[in-house]
Amino acid sequence: MSLSELRIKALKPAEKAKKYSDGEGLHILVTPSGGKLWRLAYRFEGKQKSLTFGAYPHVKLLDTRRLKDDAKRLLAKGVDPSAKVPAKEKAKSISFEAMGREWFNLKQGAWVDHHSSPIISGLERDVFPVLGAN
Repeated sequence: MSLSELRIKALKPAEKAKKYSDGEGLHILVTPSGGKLWRLAYRFEGKQKSLTFGAYPHVKLLDTRRLKDDAKRLLAKGVDPSAKVPAKEKAKSISFEAMGREWFNLKQGAWVDHHSSPIISGLERDVFPVLGAN
């Protein structure tokens, strides 16, 4: 079943990270802290690989589907989509907020709530509004 904006907004975190498929390898990963991260699973030269497209709602469903289609076109030409864009260019295309949320979601599992809550609150209050779109 394909995802919709309404369904994505309704997704709730669980004890463990959970994937929700949109089809063709595209899925959204909902982390225990509530982060919603776009991923594309694909195979290249016999190896399972993954692309990260950013965090929802900063990267919308329609934009992610376009990115998936671009990656699939590269695969059809025999090009690994994760190697196509230089790392420097990838970093420029991802907002500070998306990177910050991804970092928080990776680290948050090792922290207790009274430690992680102030961190994300501080980022959302003081950092993301200033640096989020950059």
